[in-house]
Amino acid sequence: MNRDDFAMLDNQIIYFDNGATTLKPKCVVDEVINYYTKYTANAHRGDYDISQIVDTKYEQVRDKVKDFIHAQRRDEIIFTKGTTESLNTIVFGFMNVYLEKGDEVLITKSEHASNVLPWLELATRKGVVIKYIPLNQNHEVTIDNILSVLTNKTKVISIAHVTNVVGDIRPIHEIGKLCREHNILFVVDAAQSIGHIPIDVVQDNISFLGFSAHKMLGPTGIGVLYGQYELLNKVVPIEYGGGMNSYFESSGELEYKNLPERLEAGTQNIAGVLGMGSAIDYLQTVGLDKIHKYELELKKYAVSKLKTVPNIRIYNENSNSGIVVFNINKIFSQDLAIFLNHFGICVRAGNHCAKIVKEEINVSNTCRASFYLYNTKEEIDKLVEALNKQDQIFEIIL
Repeated sequence: MNRDDFAMLDNQIIYFDNGATTLKPKCVVDEVINYYTKYTANAHRGDYDISQIVDTKYEQVRDKVKDFIHAQRRDEIIFTKGTTESLNTIVFGFMNVYLEKGDEVLITKSEHASNVLPWLELATRKGVVIKYIPLNQNHEVTIDNILSVLTNKTKVISIAHVTNVVGDIRPIHEIGKLCREHNILFVVDAAQSIGHIPIDVVQDNISFLGFSAHKMLGPTGIGVLYGQYELLNKVVPIEYGGGMNSYFESSGELEYKNLPERLEAGTQNIAGVLGMGSAIDYLQTVGLDKIHKYELELKKYAVSKLKTVPNIRIYNENSNSGIVVFNINKIFSQDLAIFLNHFGICVRAGNHCAKIVKEEINVSNTCRASFYLYNTKEEIDKLVEALNKQDQIFEIIL
């Protein structure tokens, strides 16, 4: 599917690390190059032609993001460095004021570090209580599991839409409905879902959402924070500087701008914003439903083929995303990744920034193959072929 658009594939690699970052299509690369070669200027700073071009293009991307996630207002879209900054802004710019000692926040043990560490830090600072939603035998979140730990002190549920290790898709529409019924704020980490399955922040009653462009065919160093306007407007900036203030005086008198500028201090990653806009165009042309269907086809094929490999253990056979997590018995995961690299196959090995998921899957380090629209069944066959040579691993990597 559209492999010719991805120049990285000309390097004769098999790229199965899409959960970490995706390859970039030519249109995204061209958009970034055009900014640096045809209209380099700062955004919202200049009174000359190329600056006006940048201003227009920059704000057009805000509208594209709004439509992509089905937000109601363009000023609900804040550009950030990525999911990590978005989640930190939510926790320390809003929850730090909103939550009180003893209030409960529900997360899971399969969350990425970016959706665990800020909450743990807030718990240390304010006495907020972090509780973990139990997972079922397939390491999934269910409404019944949430209800089992829900109390009248529960103020926030903060979870990934799709987890980056197990790869399960959470029922965010049902969870959003539950949050509405119980007056709970709903925070969604969309890093692993944004370029794969549709999101509707209004229909799903999402209070805050964050994602990164580089996981959806866009550039690195740029992402989005979404918040319902009445909540987002209460976020205290965690950065102060140019572009976010209307004026300030030596006396201390000052005034900050309205959203979205108030939360976008300093010069943003303008090339990244424009590249993200091109990535959104590309994804909408292909179609997220088509992409997800294809990923599930690859996942099903991969699991069936990998099961024929001796000594293999697959940890998430039943998850409904394009992620397969596995190990070969008695081989350290990173040794296995180095071995696969010998065959030009790129996979992720380690704990995948989800260091407490080991308490759910009973293993600390795994290999992860994550598929995307440009991967093929033929590439999966080559992965299986390489794994069947596992008895040669130490001859090759030592």
